[in-house]
Amino acid sequence: MFVCMCYGITDSQIEEAVRDGGIGNMRELKSKLGVGSQCGSCVQMAQQIIDTTIVDESLFKDVG
Repeated sequence: MFVCMCYGITDSQIEEAVRDGGIGNMRELKSKLGVGSQCGSCVQMAQQIIDTTIVDESLFKDVG
């Protein structure tokens, strides 16, 4: 699903940036993908995806 219509950024791209690129906040995401730097309507959803991805990753990282 598209999160940032201004730059055509999807939820999957944001999740990948968090998981593989080490993105942990909106400032880093904005710098890497441009999310939230135009109209700003995507900021709340993008932050929610960052938070959810970080929580999901940390819950399963040390299972074993």
